[in-house]
Amino acid sequence: MSRKWSLAALSAALLVSAVSTAHAADKKHLYFVANGAVDFWKLAEAGMRKAQAELPNYTLEMKYPEQSSAAVQDRLLDDLVANGAAGIILSSVDPKTQTDELNKVAGQTLLVTTDGDAPDTRRAFYLGSSNIDAGKQAAQILIKAMPNGGKCVAFAGLPGADNAVQRLKGLREGLQNMKITIDSVRSDEMDQARAQSNAADILTARKDVNCMIGVFAYNTPQIVLALQQSGRAGKVTVVGFDNDQGTLNGIKQGVVAGTVVQQPYQWGYLGTKYMARYVEGDTSFIPKDHKIIVPTQIIDKSNVDAFVAQVKAWMAKK
Repeated sequence: MSRKWSLAALSAALLVSAVSTAHAADKKHLYFVANGAVDFWKLAEAGMRKAQAELPNYTLEMKYPEQSSAAVQDRLLDDLVANGAAGIILSSVDPKTQTDELNKVAGQTLLVTTDGDAPDTRRAFYLGSSNIDAGKQAAQILIKAMPNGGKCVAFAGLPGADNAVQRLKGLREGLQNMKITIDSVRSDEMDQARAQSNAADILTARKDVNCMIGVFAYNTPQIVLALQQSGRAGKVTVVGFDNDQGTLNGIKQGVVAGTVVQQPYQWGYLGTKYMARYVEGDTSFIPKDHKIIVPTQIIDKSNVDAFVAQVKAWMAKK
């Protein structure tokens, strides 16, 4: 009798396991593909966790390319499509050189862009910041911090990426008719050690430069480190983008004048929620220009503590 009950219990357990496996297999997969493995994307992952709790019929997953190159990211996209991705929201490494790849992906699954747009592709819509507006906000910080003008050097991971190009465009537009100029842009190809050495090189070679701009999230903390090591922290105006902890600490210490923050938490949350609606046939949320703009915000000494508290609350949510 006990053996019969054991067999029955085993059969029941196997049945439950099979049903659970089948149910998991039935779930559609939505992916967020970053442009590199940097801390900036942790908030997007936090937003995805919130969305996952509201999308029980989907599996949401963040994916990072092994390195920040278009070729590596293209291979990752191909793998996800081959594995049956129902949708991908993508921060493209280089939209201009990836046009053919992105069109191919968009022909096989739902493709959404974020962080930097790829408007010349077949992507369904863009969800993210207006990087031109963000650049103009950064110009406001510079104008306030440098009333007598000055000469700036900008530092970017990928200067040719649309987000970098547009931020710099917005900066230059915002600085028109002012005594502040952007002398040059230094690239580090998403290498943080190189980002710091780039800043250190400028501090050594260019005594006429009194302003540094961190275009990517990690650039500003590397600028701060270079300034601290050179003994010039607080003597060079620094403006950044995004909310790396090193940038926020720099603002508190008076080393960074301010930063313009995006909302990657909302990109992760809204991006995956909107993809699910699209997959289910609802496209009513897409504007005529196919761009959903999530506003950016200036963070300086006046509001940095409140912003840090909000970030901690987002990251604490499971």
